[in-house]
Amino acid sequence: MTEIRRDLTPPLTLGKNDHAKLTALAEAGLDRNANLAEILLTELDRAKVVDDAKLPEGVVRMGARVTYQTNSGQEQTVTLVYPVDADIAEGRISVMTPIGAALIGLKAGQSITWHDRADKRHKLTIVKVDASVSV
Repeated sequence: MTEIRRDLTPPLTLGKNDHAKLTALAEAGLDRNANLAEILLTELDRAKVVDDAKLPEGVVRMGARVTYQTNSGQEQTVTLVYPVDADIAEGRISVMTPIGAALIGLKAGQSITWHDRADKRHKLTIVKVDASVSV
């Protein structure tokens, strides 16, 4: 596995409803987990926000089932959820984790880097998004 030397920050798109709920979640998390809240707020700040009805198909939104490939070539499928619904064993990851915050707003084919809790840089590429799941 090669070292990832620079951050990738592809364009993001979010629906107004997800953007509002996630902004409130991240702001509420500033007291409890400032680092993760700041990561999510940074992603939300750079996202293009559209009416929910105009959110393109295949964009990672809350409740979406996402298949991504890691920089080591491993594929993983997860569902992006709010912290209260997170369950790693069931493949439900919280948007308030480094990888969860990295996934929100991406679409198939896009790659992004994210930093784990030890500040190691990782890259993931979205393979497939099934946004028909609701939260």
